[in-house]
Amino acid sequence: MENNIKAREALLKSVSGLSDEQLNKEVEEGKWTIAQVLEHLYLLEVDASRVIQETLLKNEYNPTKSKPVHLAVDRTHKVKAIEGWVPSNEYQTLENLKQKLKISREALVKSIQEVSEEDLYQKSLPHPAFGPLSINQWVSFIGYHEQRHLGQIEEIKEALESYNF
Repeated sequence: MENNIKAREALLKSVSGLSDEQLNKEVEEGKWTIAQVLEHLYLLEVDASRVIQETLLKNEYNPTKSKPVHLAVDRTHKVKAIEGWVPSNEYQTLENLKQKLKISREALVKSIQEVSEEDLYQKSLPHPAFGPLSINQWVSFIGYHEQRHLGQIEEIKEALESYNF
């Protein structure tokens, strides 16, 4: 979780000071706004936390090989978000998005609290790009996924500089 904590801190630092107008400004047609990126992170983390909890409740062990989830930060390989993780087009405030991210992180922490090392490494669930991942690797992926989208947010912020806010 240490990488996840650092990634979240960097993410929140990156968006602090942005206005709600900046967060919701589409800088390129068909591309996500910063608000949509943040909502996507929330949606993925909430969904992953739910599925992790469900998997942990089952008495099924299905170990899998370790995958290179750290490659999730590589933005040269485009990945389309699955349906449940696609953000809405609704106008959102930074405060609301921060609250959503707080809720999703609490759900993730709760889902793995007091879980044995054996369960973290021996129970797995599918990932749309990497295939089966252990719960431990899923948790790691979430941190790397946030780092990936932090890069996207920084690119959007650069593009925002050409607008007068």
